[in-house]
Amino acid sequence: MDWLREHPEVKTIRVAAADLNGVARGKRIPARFADKLLIEGTKFPFSVLNMDIWGEDVEDSPLVFQAGDPDGLLLPTERGFMPMPWLEAPTGLLPLWMFHADGRPYEGDPRQALARVVDRYKAAGLTPVVATELEFFLIDDSGGQLRVPPSPRSGKRRTGAETLSLRALDAFDRFFTALYDACEAMDIPADTAISEAAPGQFEINLMHQADPLKAADDAWLFKLLVKGLARRYGFAGSFMAKPYDTFNGSGMHMHFSILDEKGENIFDNGGEEGSERLRHAVAGCLAAMPGSTLLFAPHENSYDRLVPNAHAPTGIGWAYENRTSAIRIPSSGPKARRIEHRVAGGDVNPYLTVATVLGAALNGLEDRIEPPPPIQGNAYEQGLAQLPTTWGQAIESFATCPQIKRIFPAHLIENFVMTKRQELHYMAELSDEETVELYLDTV
Repeated sequence: MDWLREHPEVKTIRVAAADLNGVARGKRIPARFADKLLIEGTKFPFSVLNMDIWGEDVEDSPLVFQAGDPDGLLLPTERGFMPMPWLEAPTGLLPLWMFHADGRPYEGDPRQALARVVDRYKAAGLTPVVATELEFFLIDDSGGQLRVPPSPRSGKRRTGAETLSLRALDAFDRFFTALYDACEAMDIPADTAISEAAPGQFEINLMHQADPLKAADDAWLFKLLVKGLARRYGFAGSFMAKPYDTFNGSGMHMHFSILDEKGENIFDNGGEEGSERLRHAVAGCLAAMPGSTLLFAPHENSYDRLVPNAHAPTGIGWAYENRTSAIRIPSSGPKARRIEHRVAGGDVNPYLTVATVLGAALNGLEDRIEPPPPIQGNAYEQGLAQLPTTWGQAIESFATCPQIKRIFPAHLIENFVMTKRQELHYMAELSDEETVELYLDTV
């Protein structure tokens, strides 16, 4: 309530939780009822967090008619109120997560799924430190085809990629200035911004957090912010994995290290190769990769990004300082030794992605398994075992993967599989144009 008292201009608030696709589901509430909300929470049907990408019920879901579509209890997360700078009227946002009426966490809530993984780390006396790098496109979708929007400064459009180009960044300086101001207001730790390898494509790094829930919150809120703020400037901000056939897609790379009870990095052995426990964590990530691909590539369009020689990994392998590999060990000082997981697209649910990567790494640490030798050179030419190449293959691999069953509760796995099978069925009926329209603002 302190934030609302400091902002008397805020007359309405939004309350929202992330569904399995990462879509914000929630309500608009007058700010004068905030006291009641903070004390009692609010209610949504459990099924709301398990809808398909269109926001439709999943057919034959046990959460709907079979159970009577009962309500779950939504309570505020630790984040508290924050502004929504993309709206014209001053508005507050209160992130929520779902529980049963008796206080038990709801196992179909993706944020609760991540909290479950974090609890496994706590029980082992370990703390993951997580950072994300999010790529996205600025797109003019006002005409019959997608184009780079004209610069708000010059009115000109870029026609080619300008990797690490200051000119490309400066062309949208007003937007990025507003974006960084908004990140500051929302306590999203946005760091470096760069122009990426496709026209109108950019990447912003979010600083590392010794709290995976905060890191996933930051990524989820950042996606809401970019999409909302871009529309205020007259164009789309899209995290769609592959909006253009002819250009590279967008990823969400995740960096992580793990601290022990003394606050020391367990991946640090004083050398460049990293510790035995680093190798165990890598091995766990590799073992889970076929089954977890659905979470890194959750939509039909996701698989257009995962093709050889397009700056997205396709083979299941790891390497030191090699961006063609699925898992990269970046060069750094020993105390900063970390793992970069490079498979996820920009279209993911950050809670499920962070949970998958950390859960798989912990599986490897618990089992003390060894990875294959690190690759040398171009990963696309190594003859590696491949990620699932189609959405359907990824769904079935996820449904049966033993590593996934160690990370996620059966309830979430069942509902996510039902959701994705329904989307797979209905997506077959859409044209390419309808597919782009569906995903451009949604994912």
